[in-house]
Formats: sequence, structure tokens, C-alpha cells
Amino acid sequence: MPNPFRYFNSSPEVIRAAVLLYVKYPLSLRNVEDLLAERGIDISHETVRQWWNRFGPLFASQIRKKRAGARCGIPQWRWHLDEVFVKINGEQRYLWRAVDHEGEVLEVIVTTRRDRAAALRLLKTLMKKYGQPREIVTDKLRSYGAAMKLIGNADRQECHGQWINNRAENSHQPFRRRERAMHRFRRMSTLQKFTSVHAAFHNHFNHERHLIDRSTYKMRRSAAMMEWKILAS
Repeated sequence: MPNPFRYFNSSPEVIRAAVLLYVKYPLSLRNVEDLLAERGIDISHETVRQWWNRFGPLFASQIRKKRAGARCGIPQWRWHLDEVFVKINGEQRYLWRAVDHEGEVLEVIVTTRRDRAAALRLLKTLMKKYGQPREIVTDKLRSYGAAMKLIGNADRQECHGQWINNRAENSHQPFRRRERAMHRFRRMSTLQKFTSVHAAFHNHFNHERHLIDRSTYKMRRSAAMMEWKILAS
């Protein structure tokens, strides 16, 4: 693999730091510029924009590839599917998200409609990558049931019970915080690109801190940062 940093004057460490700050945390481009300036790194917010556009998808792809290898052979127990409304230039769009039983984000897609075709697109993408789960948890949107009948797995759907789909609904929260910091999105393509990159970063750095003790959290955090530092190297 050719060195992706070869045409850039800045060091890979600085580029990784800028991309990480912008994608992982709810910061604006100018916030990242100010944080780096405090550390003696003088770059403009437009440079941060160019770096994230160039390297964000590259880093996310490498993260997904490593995590997919680690998940190989692990049975898919349960998927949680959910959709939220997103405004783009005053027009309503839909962000569909699928997470597994542990909260790992499996897929995010953006559509103009919330119908059977959109639900079918999400399900087909998931099954192509991960196979069939034992159970698919959804809300009571009819589009899910119609899509599952079409592909023959309606018997795996579970949509009854209070708080049953909290996994998927809670997974929207980091994105919503990020959306407010970015003052919404202007194009569907930008929304799709950013949510895909953001999901990969979230999977890599999310250690469910509330479920583990401090020492375990520090160990996992250090391991994640060590893996991050060798991306695209």
C-alpha cells in the first residue's frame, strides 16, 4: 500500500490527531483549529476539512476491516434496527441504523423515503455483510415487516415490548450531538459519508465504560489508541 501521507507537509501524527478530534468529539472545524493551535500546531480550519475528507474514510475503512476480521465466525444473535429524521436544507431525510446486541454499529444508510424499499436496502446490505441473525428487533414501522416478508425472514422480527429497541435508539445519541455541533448537513452525500466514518470511529473507541471497572477501561483505551496510531502506516 503506498504511503497516503506522502504529498502532505504535516506529519502523520498531526493529521491523525486532527481527524480524530473532528470525527470522535462534537467539535467544529474551528474548534479543532484552536485546540491544535494551543499545542503549537498552526493550521487553518479548511486544512482540517481537507484532512477529514481525505483520511476519514481511509481510517474508517481500515477500522472496519480489522473489526470484521475479529468478528469472523461469531454468530449474529440479534440486530436492532431504527430510523431517525434528519433535516437537509429544510427537507426531511431518514437515517437508518443497525446495531448488534452489544451496541456495535453494523450499518448506517441515508434515504429520501421511509418505505419498504429503504428497509429492504438496509436488510440486504446487512445480510450480505453479516449473514442472518437469530432475531431482528425493530419498532412498529410497517416497512420492516413488509421488507422481511419479501426476503423470507419475517419470523425473526421482534417488535413488541417496552424499551426492547433501546440499543438502536441510544446509538443515535452520539450522532445527534455531532449533528448539533456541525449545524446540520447540507447534502445527503455528506451525511452518508460522515455517519459511516463516525460509526467506525465510535465502534473503535467505545468501550462501554459504565459496564467495566477503571483498570479494564484504561487497558482497552490504551489498546485502542495504539491501534489508531498505526492506521495508514
